[in-house]
Amino acid sequence: MSIKQASALIVVILIIDQVSKFYIKTNFMLGDEIRVFDWFRILFVENKGMAWGAQIPGEYGKLLLTTFRLIAVPFIGYWLWDSVRKNGSRILITAIALIFAGAVGNIIDSVFYGVIFEHSYNQVADFMPEAGGYAPLLYGHVVDMLYFPLWSGYLPEWLPIWGGEYFTFFEPVFNIADSAITLGFFLLIIFNKKVFPQEKKEQEQPKETVG
Repeated sequence: MSIKQASALIVVILIIDQVSKFYIKTNFMLGDEIRVFDWFRILFVENKGMAWGAQIPGEYGKLLLTTFRLIAVPFIGYWLWDSVRKNGSRILITAIALIFAGAVGNIIDSVFYGVIFEHSYNQVADFMPEAGGYAPLLYGHVVDMLYFPLWSGYLPEWLPIWGGEYFTFFEPVFNIADSAITLGFFLLIIFNKKVFPQEKKEQEQPKETVG
């Protein structure tokens, strides 16, 4: 797989990711929902932290998270370039390209969305509002909208700890960028023997005979 093909994949993912986020941000209020199927809904939420909504506590937690993302992306980009240069497998290059595209997609939200959008609490946000955005540079929230509540119900009473509680599977809300990152990591895990081939063991030398 060439660097041109990998770049094309990255660009396509970024376009789909950002167009979907821009549409949601400028047409939905936080919490607005469209039920496509019982098991699939478009639900607008904003993620201030990492995956699954985890956050770094403290006043500068968000800044540290965004800075970490900005530092990590060049390393992923180098990994991609180096894998292409070394003629890595198509699966490896595809996986890295997916992870890179997803990381960049969410970085765009974190870096710029606070500046270029209004907040979405009880209103549909304007793009490039005259009064300014809802947060300074690097403090934006990631837009999520894909929700797959495949099953909801009360857990059996005999289950320890969570018995009798209401449970939804799958609970997290995510976006195209998250999907790309997840798919990339799954490819690396599932096909790890192909993408990270082990060096062939040296063949044992025949034993010398005496006499």
